[in-house]
Amino acid sequence: MEQDVVIWVILAGLAERILAISVTLHAVLNKRDTRAVIGWVGLAWLAPVLGSFAYFWFGINRIRRNRSVRKRKGRWEASRAAGNHRTDGEALHLPHESAHLGGLIRLSDRIAQQPLTAGNRIEPLMNGDETFPSMLDAIRNAHYSITLLSYIFECDETGYEFLKELSAAVARGVQVRVLIDDVGSRYGHSNIISELNAAGVRAAAFLPTRIPRIPQYANLRNHRKILVVDGHIGFTGGTNIRHSHVLGDNPSYPTACTHFRVQGPVVDHMQEVFAFDWEFTTGEKLTGSPWFETHVQCGNTWARGISHGPDEDFEKLTQVLAGALSVAERRVRILTPYFLPEVSLIQALNLAALRGVKVEILVPEQNNVVLVQWAMQAQLWQNLERGCRIWFVPPPFDHSKLMVVDDVWTLLGSTNWDPRSLRLNFEFNIECYDVDLAAKVNRIIDDKATLAREITLTEVDSRSTLTRIRDGICRLAIPYL
Repeated sequence: MEQDVVIWVILAGLAERILAISVTLHAVLNKRDTRAVIGWVGLAWLAPVLGSFAYFWFGINRIRRNRSVRKRKGRWEASRAAGNHRTDGEALHLPHESAHLGGLIRLSDRIAQQPLTAGNRIEPLMNGDETFPSMLDAIRNAHYSITLLSYIFECDETGYEFLKELSAAVARGVQVRVLIDDVGSRYGHSNIISELNAAGVRAAAFLPTRIPRIPQYANLRNHRKILVVDGHIGFTGGTNIRHSHVLGDNPSYPTACTHFRVQGPVVDHMQEVFAFDWEFTTGEKLTGSPWFETHVQCGNTWARGISHGPDEDFEKLTQVLAGALSVAERRVRILTPYFLPEVSLIQALNLAALRGVKVEILVPEQNNVVLVQWAMQAQLWQNLERGCRIWFVPPPFDHSKLMVVDDVWTLLGSTNWDPRSLRLNFEFNIECYDVDLAAKVNRIIDDKATLAREITLTEVDSRSTLTRIRDGICRLAIPYL
């Protein structure tokens, strides 16, 4: 009996060592941040078994999907060879004072590996009051295909209205595919994916978090918001499918947001992202008609889709953001619900301000996640002391994600200025070169800035010691907020 106990103790010790060694080797070979390597390796050895399982649960945050990268690169190179590729501001007919943005175009060429497309029309939609009727109208008028990807699809009044129209589209013979993040599908009293499938709509969950997949990708989310109808009309931005966005109905937790209706060749970039995520999830390939259709030029916006996520697209948007800040000459405007930039972006913002660029940042005065509010307060001083200006936008909580550089370049989509969006989430954004579109987005920001309150370095520094300690502790959790 005692011999059996000794054997089990020896085996347990070996298993513990093997786990710790596995964590060490994986972290050393795959983690880019030296501090993360040291932290995880230390946890694995100092907290036997538990530390190793914590690493396998939360520390492995990458998925390899090489085929999509090769496909995009081939299409980008073919576009260049065909002469459809634009690499300078003059070709886009940018104002003379915006010619410096040609460098940003070339940067995005190499990072996104998607062609910058001409002839797009992109129109902002305010809150669910404008967004949902426009989306539902497009679904009602669909003839061939509908693809819908959302982080949250809530079982509420708005969610059921979408379910009804999607089911009706299927009954008309329209091909419909719906992909919802597994975590986001569980908002509300029931799982919307089950209800969609029961209604005849083919729906699936992205990265199910049920065992045994929990240890693999539990911390990753698909945060994209994409709707494409008949391959021609697209919708994207920051709006989830939930009734709290319909401010006119005075919901319990009102959430302002900005979404966009998209037409033109860039819709193909939206559909490609959906198709790849759908194939990754279900194995079904969506190619050709009715999913992809020929586009005619219908507007004056040059646009490019930028896919970003914890796979081969890792850090693409971070690099584009840093590039946009580095070429800015006059003004940078940012509207974001979560402002927890990493050190590299803090420095890029500060360098722009020190060069004389007006850096204006608008964030909610009352965040919907109190830990984010406290963590944000802990690091605002880093930008304020270098000349960046920050405003608190009063309620309702604003979920918009917008950026405008020099009144020409606009970035819109699903990405927040926080490590979760930039490291752990799958995101989709569109970069746009268009003076008129930038003016429309500037007016949206102006309307919010009129009601906002500018915060000063003195105000941030005047927080009590206990408050600063609380905020500083919350800041330690920034990578997972």
